[in-house]
Amino acid sequence: MQEIFWGHEYRGVEIDEKITDLSRKYFSLSEDVPVTTYDGRAFLNASQKAYDVIMVDAYQDITIPFQMSSKEFFALVKSHLKDDGVMVVNMNMRGTKEGNINQYLSDTIGSVFTTEVIVDVAGSSNRELFASDDPDIGKNLTKHTGELTNANLKNMMQEVASNLTEYQKGNYILTDDQAPVELLGMQVIDELIKDEVQYYKDIYKERGIKGLMESL
Repeated sequence: MQEIFWGHEYRGVEIDEKITDLSRKYFSLSEDVPVTTYDGRAFLNASQKAYDVIMVDAYQDITIPFQMSSKEFFALVKSHLKDDGVMVVNMNMRGTKEGNINQYLSDTIGSVFTTEVIVDVAGSSNRELFASDDPDIGKNLTKHTGELTNANLKNMMQEVASNLTEYQKGNYILTDDQAPVELLGMQVIDELIKDEVQYYKDIYKERGIKGLMESL
């Protein structure tokens, strides 16, 4: 059931069929890319296929599925990657306090994979994480980016490659038995709200109500 697209095989897994329909209608998702309507973890449990890349994009604010955040889940992803395969994780929030949701996710991933590199997305709160047992994933990204012919894609990936940093692993681990991801997500949101409120407080202090209204 897999189709060849741009010389490679692609497979999407999305639990909500409406999201798939919207992506085809508004985000140019080709009909040549098959999408299975299923839970991502359940799909991997039922599959025997190995992939070059698996991207996990299931985190949105505090609606982070715990079953796709644990050590057991990331071990399952790893079992479906080829020897030099890469898992890419799109993290929706970046916390700064010790023990934040990003640390938990990154440390948990680091307990499964030997190599982790990260890059923060400019102009947003997103962070991209690349994990593999291949120590040269950063070098490989730079090399293959230079081979791209699409100018826009090449520029974007060059920016990613040039800003990659190695993640220093810690000991914050999420498991199937203990994964308080909603609580951790709420803590980051509280932090973001406080920072935003302080921003407007500073404007009011410096420029008064007129300056505050002009900034809105």
